[in-house]
Amino acid sequence: MPSTPPVQGLSVPDEFALLAFDMEKYSRIQETKMEDARSAVDGIIAEVLADCALPAPLPRPTTGDDAGDGTVLLFPPSALARLIDPFLARLGSALAHHEHTRSAGSPPVRLRVSVHCGPVPTVKLRGGNALVEVTRLRESEAAREALEAAKASQTWLSGAVSESTYLRCVHGGYTPNLTSAHFARALARVAGKPGFETPCRLHVPGLLGAAITPYLTGEPGSGSPAQDGPATTPPTGSSSSPNTRQHSGGIQFHAPVTGATVGEHIGQVHNTYPLR
Repeated sequence: MPSTPPVQGLSVPDEFALLAFDMEKYSRIQETKMEDARSAVDGIIAEVLADCALPAPLPRPTTGDDAGDGTVLLFPPSALARLIDPFLARLGSALAHHEHTRSAGSPPVRLRVSVHCGPVPTVKLRGGNALVEVTRLRESEAAREALEAAKASQTWLSGAVSESTYLRCVHGGYTPNLTSAHFARALARVAGKPGFETPCRLHVPGLLGAAITPYLTGEPGSGSPAQDGPATTPPTGSSSSPNTRQHSGGIQFHAPVTGATVGEHIGQVHNTYPLR
């Protein structure tokens, strides 16, 4: 009786912590100033990484994901939580300092960043779904809308964290300075990529998630930004539209809210006006 040949399985590639960043309105910068602006951002990120005791990004060959306005950086998976806390807060502070000290001829710098974790299967570290996903999180409408919330509060950074990364790091208790109240739920979608839709959490340093939510036009899923646990997509047949701002009859905020009361301590508000 012939022997059965051994089954050859495939190994899951090593995981990496992924940080993607993109400069807002880079294409509008005068061409002669583009290199200086990008060099300034690279220097700021390098300084903040060192300040957070994070390792230098892993070396990668020049790839198509760097169009001048940003790129994707890879780190050991053990660095994942620190890329959220304290990195995002300190990067926001460093960008604010840059804005206050830049010369009159230098362009302002605002960044969208995303944080994710996943396998990168090629030796040259330039392929795989995780790299695609972290880039699309950075490019999502939700991340862009969170940056509008940042602008309204005179800050310079928005962050989109993948749901799996949020659960692993924030929900898992590895971000001592950030809790669920500092994040807003969202569904990340990208114009021109109809097959891409994934839950994520949005963060703007200095704001609670409740201050970001009014700027979002997408469907955030069930639960409030102050609640923990996995996000869910709306049920099939819902009348909600991804392009319609939703109001549920509760308190509506038309300016950034920074007080810790909102989203954590207000339980239910009743209308006491007489019926007509």
